Amino acid sequence: MDLARARDAFLVQLQADGRSPHTSGQYRRHLAALDRWLVATDRSRDLARIDHAVLAQFLVSDAARCRPDGEAKKATTTNTLRTSLRAFFGYAHAAGLVATNPARLIRRARCAPPPPRALSDEEVHRLLAVADVGGTEAARRDAVMVRLLLNTGLRLSSALGLRLDDVDLERGEIRVRTAKNDAPVTLPLSRAAARGLRAWLRGRPPGYLFPGDKGPLTRRQAGRRIDAVAQRAGLGGRATAHALRHTFATQLLRRTGGNLLLVQQALAHRSILSTTIYARLEPLDLRRALA
Repeated sequence: MDLARARDAFLVQLQADGRSPHTSGQYRRHLAALDRWLVATDRSRDLARIDHAVLAQFLVSDAARCRPDGEAKKATTTNTLRTSLRAFFGYAHAAGLVATNPARLIRRARCAPPPPRALSDEEVHRLLAVADVGGTEAARRDAVMVRLLLNTGLRLSSALGLRLDDVDLERGEIRVRTAKNDAPVTLPLSRAAARGLRAWLRGRPPGYLFPGDKGPLTRRQAGRRIDAVAQRAGLGGRATAHALRHTFATQLLRRTGGNLLLVQQALAHRSILSTTIYARLEPLDLRRALA
């Protein structure tokens, strides 16, 4: 079996396992990169002929280690590629597509997780000032979306899956049906978040909270809308949806005096280890603590 057919079977298995489209898309991109490299280097795409040496040569090649602009990828980015290869070839071995697992020797590089890319208070002020400009329906929707992400820390996919009946302003709650690991959660709304939603909800027909042309906004559409707001605020490339989540978490940690358990609950992290990335002290904080 060639790599492309095996990849398609793997993606079906991921869907059957309930993995998110985002996760499946990442595997698809990584395996496509391997496929292109095999073709470019005149190597066989037959799965049975891809051994551990071929995978090692791919991982040390520019195709795996460099971005399209020629700059080196971050170590954490390359680690996700290693993980994708291990998962795919582990599946191929378990499914009987190959006699041995050629990715069995691949190990993730040891590296510290990147620090969260949060916005400063001044950058948040600039972003919101720009977001609130514009009287069109789309501009109002984008402003509400940006404010909701900043005030709740929701993942973008979770926010885009919200429907009007998921928001309970009387109880100050929001039910997140589209959550990571398919685990719906109910989160409290801050006064700022409720205030931003109230006007947007008034008089709207039932349906998605952030509608697009057909159904809800897609991740790609929403990402472009957020980036457009960021560009106008002079924050191009910094104010991504995930940066807004990081900003919410760092601000909440600061307001609660470093209560990681509370931040974990607000972000719906399954493990406290995922929350500890926000606990890094700034040099000035360390100096104050030791004074």
